[in-house]
Amino acid sequence: MNVSQLEWIITLSVTIAILLFDVVVIGRRPHEPSKKETGIALTFYVGLAIAFGLWTWFFHGSQFGLEFFAGWLTEYSLSVDNLFVFLIIMASFNVPRKYQQQALLVGIILALIFRGIFIALGAVAINQFSWVFYIFAAFLIYTAINLARDTDHEDDGDNVVVRFARNHLSLTDKWDGLKLWIKENGKRVMTPMFLVIVALGTTDLIFALDSIPAIYGLTREPYLVFTANVFALMGLRQLYFLLGDLLKRLVYLSQGLAFILAFIGVKLLLHALHENEVPFINGGNHVPVPEIPTLWSLGVIVVTLLITTVASLYKTRVHDVKKAGDETGTDKTLDSR
Repeated sequence: MNVSQLEWIITLSVTIAILLFDVVVIGRRPHEPSKKETGIALTFYVGLAIAFGLWTWFFHGSQFGLEFFAGWLTEYSLSVDNLFVFLIIMASFNVPRKYQQQALLVGIILALIFRGIFIALGAVAINQFSWVFYIFAAFLIYTAINLARDTDHEDDGDNVVVRFARNHLSLTDKWDGLKLWIKENGKRVMTPMFLVIVALGTTDLIFALDSIPAIYGLTREPYLVFTANVFALMGLRQLYFLLGDLLKRLVYLSQGLAFILAFIGVKLLLHALHENEVPFINGGNHVPVPEIPTLWSLGVIVVTLLITTVASLYKTRVHDVKKAGDETGTDKTLDSR
């Protein structure tokens, strides 16, 4: 894929402009956004991603267009899973609703920074060592197994780094916007927002370790890897407020993502066998294995996400109906007494 310097400049400029716009708007008026506000913003960001994918398709070729859409959907799905953890962090630290937008924006900026670093490192590793695909494949399959076991996202957001901060730093329970420290009784103390940012940052770091190998399993183009991540993170803040409790209804999301990551892991493994000479196999030459086309990958991702969403909503609806029926039955029993 031949990406011009002008394309990189425009892409980075638009990304920075959107982030600065968010910073200015939220900084001036921290608030909980309305459904209409989040819906309009989310529609704009999703439409922008689709338009970019179509532009890539027509100006760089259908193959790269498919790779972008497959990568974007995968990264978007992983970002939605990330929202579960964000919800837990906000709840565990009792973040006031009017400050949650600011905290989420910082979390998204940190995610972009971490992913940018890992994208660059991944590109260098792939160019220098083709066997790195074996490592990526093993890591994705390992991550998929862990995700498949995670059925309820139960965690209090209090990781090792946060616990260290709690035990070794002077803290206060007073909130003051995005300020990480304030003076209290003449002494500088860390605000709860400091712990929230630390929790979000470490979470972003972990998710970056998962997401970068996943998208490199779908495309080897750093430009597509970067833009897919950028578009996946755009609108994530609005999605957090728009979906709200609906996120908790996606009970099978971890299992769906586990299948997608395992599939990409197998795809990477086949690619590594195809690219590398393997001793004791096929006379030490490249192994004649089939590679999974990008169109198949996109189809698997879309179908898996659809099945995951429908199954999740069906299960939670049945659970709600059953719960309502049980409560009605209880009420009737009490009335009969």
